Amino acid sequence: MTTLNNKKIILGVTGSIAAYKAATLVRLLVKEGADVKVVMTNAAKQFITPLTMATLSKHPVQVEFFNPENGDWNSHVKLGLWADLMLIAPASANTIGKMACGIADNLLLTTYLSARCPVALAPAMDLDMYAHVAQQQNLALLRLRGVHVVEPPFGELASGLQGQGRMEEPEEIVRFVQMLLEKKACLSGKHFVVTAGPTYENIDAVRFIGNSSSGKMGYAIAEELACRGARVTLISGPVHMAVRRPGITLCKVASAKEMYEAAVRFFPDSDGAIMAAAVADFTPESCVEGKLKRGKDALSITLTPTKDIAAHLGSIKKENQTLVGFALEVANEHANALKKLREKNLDIIVLNSLNDPNAGFNFDTNKVCIIDKTGKEASYALKSKVEVAKDIVDTLSEWAA
Repeated sequence: MTTLNNKKIILGVTGSIAAYKAATLVRLLVKEGADVKVVMTNAAKQFITPLTMATLSKHPVQVEFFNPENGDWNSHVKLGLWADLMLIAPASANTIGKMACGIADNLLLTTYLSARCPVALAPAMDLDMYAHVAQQQNLALLRLRGVHVVEPPFGELASGLQGQGRMEEPEEIVRFVQMLLEKKACLSGKHFVVTAGPTYENIDAVRFIGNSSSGKMGYAIAEELACRGARVTLISGPVHMAVRRPGITLCKVASAKEMYEAAVRFFPDSDGAIMAAAVADFTPESCVEGKLKRGKDALSITLTPTKDIAAHLGSIKKENQTLVGFALEVANEHANALKKLREKNLDIIVLNSLNDPNAGFNFDTNKVCIIDKTGKEASYALKSKVEVAKDIVDTLSEWAA
C-alpha cells in the first residue's frame, strides 16, 4: 500500500462519541507522512479537545470562522484549495444531513462546500439512526455527488446494541484513504483531451442550429481525470458550466469547425482523448450576414456535412494513445455502437440511449454501456454523471496504464 507522503488532508471531526477515535486517526495519518489539518464542530469539542488534536496534527485546530482573540479569518476557501482530500470522521447524522442539503452553518460545512478535492466520510451513529430512510437517502445523495463513504461495520454500539452504525476503525480508514489517493494519482503525468457540450452552427448573426447538450458529462469526465492526476485540455462548446478543478485548461469553441481544429491541434501531444461533445453532423452551407428578415415564402437552408472529429483522430491515433467515443442511439443501439467503434478506430465507446428515462441531454444522470475493442463490455445502472465519469475513467485507466 502506498504511503501518504506529502499528502494534504483535512480531517473534519463532528459531535459523536466516536470522536475519540479521531486522535488515533490523526496519529496514523501523520505516521504515514500526511500533513493533517483538523477542523472541528463545536459539538465535537464536547467529546475530544482541540488541544489533543492540535498536538497530534502539529497544526492549530480550526473551529470558528474567526479567531476570537485577534479576529483573524479562518478561510474555508483556502482550506478547500489546500487539501488533496477532505475526510470527515466521525461524520454524525446531523452533519451528513446538512451536507446533503447544502447547509453551511459551521466552518466544517463551509469547507466541505468549498473543497475541490475528493471528499470521504465515515458515518458514526446508532443502528436505528443509520438505518433510517432519511439517513440512507442522504448518504445515497452524497454518493451520487461523488462523496466516498467508508461503510460502518456491524458491531457493538455505544448504546449497547448490536448493529451497523459504529465508525470504522482508524486503521481501516487509513487504508481506505491510501487506496483512494493511490487511485487519484494513477494518471499522474498523463495528458488527455476532452470535448464537451454542443456546437452552434450559425444561420445568420443571431440564429444557429444546435442541440440541448448541457456539457455535464464532458465536464464530469474532465474533473475526474484531473482528480486522478492527469493534465486535461477541455474543448468546450457553449455551455453554462465552469471549470472548478486545477489541472484543467479550458478551450472554448462554438462551431463544429472550431472544435475540429482545436482537437486536431491538441490531440497529437496527448495520451488520448474522450469525445463527449454532441457535435453537429451538418452545418449551413453559408451564413447570412446580419439578420434574416421574416418573409411570406418558405425558407430553405442547405446543410453540408461537418468533419467527423472522432474518425479523424482515429485515423491519426498512435499506438500509445487511447481514443474514447460516445454513441447516443435511438434504435439498434448495440449494433450501431459497435459499428462506430470499428469504423472510427476507437479503443472504447460509451453507449447511451435516448430511450432510457433520465439519461442523456440535460439530465444529471446517465445510463451507459462501456464497450472496448477487445469485445469486453459492461452495462451500468442509472447513476449520476459524476459516477458515470468514474466508470469511464476506470476503463480508460486500464488502457492508459
